[in-house]
Amino acid sequence: MSRLLAIRQQQNLTQEELCERSGISVRTIQRIEAGTQPQGFTLKALAKALGISESELVGKQETPTIADTKWMKLINFSALPFMFLPPLNIAAPLLIMFLKKEFNPVTKRLVTIQILWTLLAAVLCLMVVILNDWFAIRSKYMVLIPVVWLAVNIFIILRNAVSIAQNQTLRVDLSFSLI
Repeated sequence: MSRLLAIRQQQNLTQEELCERSGISVRTIQRIEAGTQPQGFTLKALAKALGISESELVGKQETPTIADTKWMKLINFSALPFMFLPPLNIAAPLLIMFLKKEFNPVTKRLVTIQILWTLLAAVLCLMVVILNDWFAIRSKYMVLIPVVWLAVNIFIILRNAVSIAQNQTLRVDLSFSLI
């Protein structure tokens, strides 16, 4: 649950009432309640309308519930069976995320990690082709590149699973999300 939603409900306000008080559109309020971080004028106007400080509005979100943690684990693990088919290691977590409407920052970053790993796989495959064809570098160790890539991806998934189980955060984390 977003901070704005929790504070708005605590003050018994509808989105329309908050819109009138703050001058921020209902659609913007909906986006913020869905997980977008308010910034600049929007943040100031909402904080003033709610009678709270800006830091309270963007403060740390509530800890995830057990049900949220369960879905975070499932989204994380859903990439494992499809690691050998890189586009599917994105599709499976995304499908679960959309079907279960789990759009919290942690699940978004989990999918972002898999997107980046898929892009890295494409770059590594191109590197192997370029080294083999263009530069005529032939080595029995070229096979290690995809093997190491898969091993690191498995490690990241398992390490994040342990971290999600222990404290509902990611151990291997990104400071951004592509979703």
